[in-house]
Amino acid sequence: MFKKIRYVMAIETAKCVGCGACVFACKQENDVPVGFARDWVEQEVHGTYPVLSMENRSQRCQHCDRPPCVYACPTGASHVGPGGITLVDGDLCTGCKACIAACPYDARYVTSRGVVDKCTFCAHRVAQGMEPACVAVCPTSCLHFGDANDPNGEVAGLLATRRHRRQKTHLGTEPQLYWLD
Repeated sequence: MFKKIRYVMAIETAKCVGCGACVFACKQENDVPVGFARDWVEQEVHGTYPVLSMENRSQRCQHCDRPPCVYACPTGASHVGPGGITLVDGDLCTGCKACIAACPYDARYVTSRGVVDKCTFCAHRVAQGMEPACVAVCPTSCLHFGDANDPNGEVAGLLATRRHRRQKTHLGTEPQLYWLD
């Protein structure tokens, strides 16, 4: 039985050192202007002094199975592409920002051209059989990308064998960014 490709990213938070290499690689690969980012690193501190721990989380568009940004877009510029990757067609985007308002993950921004931009999982690289730039440069190999529906794939194996969590699942968006515990 044939299963549809479903690209996801799994991030090992215990291995992420918050170096920002993923952010710089993305900026370079996708010509992201200064002051904007398609991905970023958040740090969250847990506990009470003196017993504290910190978690680094590489963040980006969640490439939701039910993307509110796509449903909110009046022109069809925001759409779901191959493998479930959420994309923006800059030629159709009017810059109305409806998708920005609809995104619960704050993963979009307006470019100087007046159109919306966001992480695409480097769809241009994926189409050529390459990894997204952020995954390719991660010095700790904490970022994993692949087809969640491929039972022999690395990402599917990690999700099947490791505890994981996703953000804001209560919203029903079915985000496809997983943090491995």
